[in-house]
Amino acid sequence: MYWFNFMEMRWLIRNNAIVLSTMENSIVPIDAKSIYLSIFSAQPITYASEAAPDIREQLPQLTFSRYPATPCISVNLDKGSNINVSIIIDAENKSMPILPGIDQLIVGEKWFPIDKEAFDEITDLLSKNLIPINSPITLGQLIKLRRIANEIGLIEDPFISFDDPKNKPVKACSEIPGLNAELYPYQKDGASFLKLIADESIGCILADEMGLGKTLQVIALLQLEYLEGRSQSLIVMPATLLENWRRELLHFSPDISVFVHAGMSRPGIVDKLKGYDVVLVSYETAIRDEPLLASIEWNILVLDEAQNIKNPEAQRTIVVKKLPRRVSVAVTGTPMENKLEDLWSLADFALPGLLGDLGGFQKEYENVNEDAGRLAPIIAPVILRRHVDDVAKDLPDKIEIPQPIIMSKVLAEAYEALRKETLEEYGRAASLVATTKLRVLCAHPRLSIDWSSDPCYEMAKYQRTLEIFEEIFTKKEKVLLFTTYQGMVDLFMQDMPKRWSDVYINFIDGRVSVEKRQPIVDDFFNHNGAGVLFLNPKAAGAGLNITAANHVIHYNPEWNPALTEQASRRSYRRKQNKPVTIHHLFFVDTLEEVIMERAQYKRQLAANAVTGHDGKVSTSVIAEALEISPIKSILKE
Repeated sequence: MYWFNFMEMRWLIRNNAIVLSTMENSIVPIDAKSIYLSIFSAQPITYASEAAPDIREQLPQLTFSRYPATPCISVNLDKGSNINVSIIIDAENKSMPILPGIDQLIVGEKWFPIDKEAFDEITDLLSKNLIPINSPITLGQLIKLRRIANEIGLIEDPFISFDDPKNKPVKACSEIPGLNAELYPYQKDGASFLKLIADESIGCILADEMGLGKTLQVIALLQLEYLEGRSQSLIVMPATLLENWRRELLHFSPDISVFVHAGMSRPGIVDKLKGYDVVLVSYETAIRDEPLLASIEWNILVLDEAQNIKNPEAQRTIVVKKLPRRVSVAVTGTPMENKLEDLWSLADFALPGLLGDLGGFQKEYENVNEDAGRLAPIIAPVILRRHVDDVAKDLPDKIEIPQPIIMSKVLAEAYEALRKETLEEYGRAASLVATTKLRVLCAHPRLSIDWSSDPCYEMAKYQRTLEIFEEIFTKKEKVLLFTTYQGMVDLFMQDMPKRWSDVYINFIDGRVSVEKRQPIVDDFFNHNGAGVLFLNPKAAGAGLNITAANHVIHYNPEWNPALTEQASRRSYRRKQNKPVTIHHLFFVDTLEEVIMERAQYKRQLAANAVTGHDGKVSTSVIAEALEISPIKSILKE
C-alpha cells in the first residue's frame, strides 16, 4: 500500500481534460462532478485516502464554468467527400470534439463539465439508429440523422447546403458508356448525385433552373442503371412533354428501350409493359391506369414537372405516391412556389416520412423565413438545385431547346380535315400560301375554326407555353414570345392578365407605331418583377435591344431561320449577363416539324459556308409539308 501527500500529486491537463498525476507517474482520471464540487463547494478530492492539492493553485490559468456544456451532434464532410458524425460541445466560440468516456472539456482556458444526460441521449439516439460516431456514414443515414436530431434540437450542422456542388458527398462521374452526350461539369455532378441516391435506394428532388438540362441528367442516371442491369423505370409527366422525353431518350441513350404509354397504344396487360426499360406516361393516364402501373415494382420512378403534385390532396398526387418503386426522383424547376407545404409534398414523394405527416408539418412550420431556415438542413441532403448564375461560365450564350409536342386527337382530326381540304384545293404543286391555314391552326385553332372559349382546350402547345411561363414567372424573370399572328397576340393579351395579375404584359407588332415601341421596351425593362412581351418577329425582330429578358419562346416556327435567329438576338446581345434560354415549340407530324427540319438544314448550310442557296422554299418541301399527318401520333382516344 502506497501513501501520498498532496506534494506528491499534481493536476495536469491531458486531452483537454483535468487529470491527477501520482507519485509513480500514473494518470488518474477524475470525474467532472468531483472537480465541480471541489471548485464551487470546497469539497476536497481524495486519492488513496490522501487529499489532492488545490486545482486553482496548480492550474491558475484556468477559469471554471458553473454551467454544463451541452453536447450536440456535428456533421462534416472530409476531404475524401465522406460524411462524418461526431459529438462536440460549442463554447468560447470554438467547437471541440468529445472523446468517448470523457465528462469534462477544456475549451481555450475555460473548464466545462459536460451535460451527461444530454450526452447519453445523443449516444442512445445514434446507437438505436445504427449511426456510427467518428466513422463515415451514408447519405441515407444523414437524412435520418437530420430528421431525428432536428426533433430534439441537438444537432450543429455546418454541412448546411448541398446547392453548392462542392458540398455534395459524391465525385463527378467519368464518361458514361452508351450516353450520346458531352455533359457539362455541373451535369456530371448532378448525374453522380442521382446515382448516389439510386445506389442507396432513397429519393431526391432535382430542382435545377430551367435550361440546365435536368432531363439529360436523369437520362444519364437511367443509362447508368441500365449498364448495371437495373431498368424497368417509369417517368410520369405532363402530356405536353411525352414526345420530348421520347426523342431525348432515343437520341442520348439509344440502347434503352422506351415505350410511350398513351392513347390507343396503351396495353391492358402487365407483361407488355415489362418488355421495356423505360415507360413514359402522363399524369392523367397514370390516374386512369393506376391498377396496371401499380402492378409493377419500378426501379426508378421519375416525376417531371413535379410541381404538379404540390397539392397533397389532388388525385394525381395520391396516385403517383402509391406507385411501387425502389427510387423516387422528383424533377422540377420550382420546388416551392407559394408555401412550405409545396415542398412537403415533393419531399413526401421523394422520401416518404422525411418531414413527417402533413398535419404535424403544418403545426411545426409556418410560411416564414425562420421556419424555412429550420427546414433547410433537413431537406438539403435530398435536393439538388443549381442556378444559371452559379454555372454560367460552363454554359453557352444561348441554350436552344426544341420542344416537340403531340396534338390531341381532336386537334389532329381538325388538322387532318384542313390538310385534305388544302390538297384538294391546291394540289401537290401548291405554294407557300396554301400552307398558311395549317400554320394558323397550329398557332391556335380559335384563329381559324370554331373552338372552345378556353384557350387550353385540346391545345397542348398553348398549355406547354403556360407551363414554361409558370417557371419563368416564379423566378421573377422576363420572357419574349415571338409569334407571326396578331390573333395569337390578342388571345394571349386577353388570357394572361387573368392568370398572372402582377406580371408585366404587353406586345409589339405591326399595330404599334415605331415611336411607341422603345417606350414599351423601357417599361418592360423597368418593371420590378416578372414580365412577358409578345412580339412579331418582323415588326420587333430587329432594331430593339431587350436584354431584360433571358428567355425567348418561338411559338410558331418560321420558314426562314434567319428571321428566327434575328428575333432571338433581341435578348442575347451585348449587356445580356445571363445565358439566354430559347424554346422552339412545334407540333410533331405536322408542317411545323417540316419547317423545323428545313430550318436546321439551312443552318447547317450557313455553318458550312455553302453558297448558291437562294433561301426560297421548294415545291418539294411544301409537298412534304402537305403530306405529313399528325393522326398517327395522337395521344388521346
